[in-house]
Amino acid sequence: MTPAAAFPEPGAPGSHAAGSRRTGGYAFRVDIDAFVSAHRRTWDRLEELIRRRRSLTGAEVDELVDLYQRVATHLSIVRSGRADPILVGRLSALVARARSAVTGAHTPAWREFIRFFTVSFPVVAYRARWWWLGTTVAFLAVSTVVAAWVAGDPAVQATVGTPEEITRLVEHEFADYYSEHPAASFAGQVWVNNAWISLQVVVMSILLGLPIPYILWQNALNVAVSAGLMASRGKLDIFFGLITPHGLLELTAVFLAAAVGMRLGWTAVNPGPRRRAEVLAEQGRAVMSVALGLVVVLLVSGLIEGLVTPSGLPTWARIGIGVVAEAAFLAYVFFFGRRAVAAGESGDLDRAPDQAPSAG
Repeated sequence: MTPAAAFPEPGAPGSHAAGSRRTGGYAFRVDIDAFVSAHRRTWDRLEELIRRRRSLTGAEVDELVDLYQRVATHLSIVRSGRADPILVGRLSALVARARSAVTGAHTPAWREFIRFFTVSFPVVAYRARWWWLGTTVAFLAVSTVVAAWVAGDPAVQATVGTPEEITRLVEHEFADYYSEHPAASFAGQVWVNNAWISLQVVVMSILLGLPIPYILWQNALNVAVSAGLMASRGKLDIFFGLITPHGLLELTAVFLAAAVGMRLGWTAVNPGPRRRAEVLAEQGRAVMSVALGLVVVLLVSGLIEGLVTPSGLPTWARIGIGVVAEAAFLAYVFFFGRRAVAAGESGDLDRAPDQAPSAG
């Protein structure tokens, strides 16, 4: 049966609008006729793409997915009222066929790779930018206050270690940490360790992000105590000369992981106008994209820490490399992230094809 035969035009013999005005379902039937008239071309186009699914171009595959989303939404709208069972049946069959076509169509791996690094990862980071900024400011504020406290209070220093132990740390051990192992091996160890810390932070999002501030507090204390002890012996320039090259990018990655984890936790509290389960599922998949992306970011940080920090380069050159890496990462996130937000992307890896806007 052709679409025209299945759905006669309003006012034609056999149409829902034909005949005298009846109370009850009349208004809804007129709306259904208008709905069919408005969306018939979409349904016909989807049927055409399904028939040609083995020879579709890349743009047509994207169109197929988009139309599948739209028609699935149309079916949901129709089912919510007293719809014609013929219309429900046709749309149900069309959606089922489209689902089969969509799930059977695979995007080339290289396109998925490019999409991940130009859309999925940067858009999630960009959407979490205010959480990211807040996390950074809070961490630096706590570290600064604690470092100043440690540097200026000998009683606090005494709880950390004896004067001899502090002297060894300041004079030798802090700097030796970066050069006592072969550079390549050290870079690998740093990468694994930092990736593990970031993964812990991301995993904590399943607990609504509640443990994340505590993890950040522990890391802030570690940084602050070292900075305070170095400052107490007039070695703060050495501290920043050694920690800045890799620390900028490393801490930025940790702050990002914490930000998206806490943002996911807040989503559970305040999901907005959408269903809580739907938003949490979408945000959860987006958080995992950040976890994967940070593996690469922390690899770069580990290479800098293993190869640049202990190198014989002047301090200004080592810090300059760290600043360039940090600036490049932030520029990358804000350029691609802002562009993806403008295109309506969410960073959802799964892209949940059964979800679509109900407008249109």
